[in-house]
Amino acid sequence: MTEKSNNKNEFADTVRKKTTRKIRSREEGDKGLWYGLGMFGLVGWSVSIPTILFLLLGIWIDSTYKSTYSWTLMMLIVGIFIGCMNAWYWVKKESKGG
Repeated sequence: MTEKSNNKNEFADTVRKKTTRKIRSREEGDKGLWYGLGMFGLVGWSVSIPTILFLLLGIWIDSTYKSTYSWTLMMLIVGIFIGCMNAWYWVKKESKGG
């Protein structure tokens, strides 16, 4: 019996949260073109800055230390990964409403 009532409480909480989010979205209205362009820029910079920094680090490592591995390529991949994780974080944060 308690498990059934527990599931009902969880369901009611979920419905309440979604309803509150929908009401808040309707009150805020459409965010418009500038918001979309701002998010586009945020995602672009969130990916490009770490990618460039890690790429430069890889170039510096390759020029300083001789190795059979391409540090430039490895750091490029790491930078893209970190940049994508960074962009994912910001998009997820903005989609929740800050």
